[in-house]
Amino acid sequence: MSRAPDVDYFATSSRPAWESLPPALHEALAVALGTQIASVSSPVSSGFTGGFAAQARLANGRRVFIKAAEEGLHAYEAYQREAEVVPQLPNAVHAPAIITTAHTPHLNITPYGKSGGAPGGGSGGGRWFAVVSEWVDGRMPGAPWTAEDFELVTAACEELAGVLEPSPLGGLSRFADLVGDDVEVPAQILAGEREMPGGLQDWLPRVLPELAELAKLAPEALTGDSATHSDLRPDNILIDNVGTCWTIDWNWLALGPRWVDWVGLLPVAQHQGIDTFTAITRSPLTADVPKDHLDSFVAVIAAYMMKNTEAPPPPGCTPTLREHQRLYAWTFLDWLAVRRNWPTVEV
Repeated sequence: MSRAPDVDYFATSSRPAWESLPPALHEALAVALGTQIASVSSPVSSGFTGGFAAQARLANGRRVFIKAAEEGLHAYEAYQREAEVVPQLPNAVHAPAIITTAHTPHLNITPYGKSGGAPGGGSGGGRWFAVVSEWVDGRMPGAPWTAEDFELVTAACEELAGVLEPSPLGGLSRFADLVGDDVEVPAQILAGEREMPGGLQDWLPRVLPELAELAKLAPEALTGDSATHSDLRPDNILIDNVGTCWTIDWNWLALGPRWVDWVGLLPVAQHQGIDTFTAITRSPLTADVPKDHLDSFVAVIAAYMMKNTEAPPPPGCTPTLREHQRLYAWTFLDWLAVRRNWPTVEV
């Protein structure tokens, strides 16, 4: 492959229609909401899971956003984690508020503010979980990145870091632990224990030794006491009509450096023409961070994206996930190549 793959982030998911969800779930949601659901739009087409996700209008005229998934899918656990985490975020974090949740088939309904807790897991075939949040009328940035949107998102990331360090939530996993296995991916490829991923730059084999060394710095580089979103992609951001940046899909919340979320956006933005190399010298998030620490994080994400690119996607995820991985691996490697002066042309 001579260039990075193209991914249309407005068309990456394959989701069930509202009519195909169990009637018991429809009923449970109506009870939890205290009103009937008058209409439901077509499911959104962004994201990589097969969970249901769509805007709905209630009988009282209110617009909400409903997500639901069946037990056994990745989204089932992810939606429960999001419903648990979001109510604990500081008010200064612009995340759509959780309105209510519902389980089926046992109709284990948990309206927030009434039962005093977040939903827990369940067992038994055919169980569904749904979470309802406030509707945010916004658009996805980064399709492609513009200088204006990059400035808005950068300011939002700086604001997030200000209210999430130190972490206002207890019991979070460390970001370094979330990516613990990924640190070894480049070394495993070098040792012949893992195949070289296809569809990436032809110079990748030449830089693998340095990529492996950078990845091994992760336990030191990724230490921090900030709560981090840990999966902040453009399709997890909404910019509303007054320029407010909303962050969604908080199911990977972890403890790490305050700059992780913003730096994770830079390689693709650079690929699309944004001067992120100058930006990191100016932002208070990164101006004083050691270069090797930033590069170690980017190396670890590249390594994570290099895993399993030829394998079928996990249950409930769409095949586009693998193209997303290749795009991110490609752009993160390109970003490092400039920062590390890697030889990308064979001599």
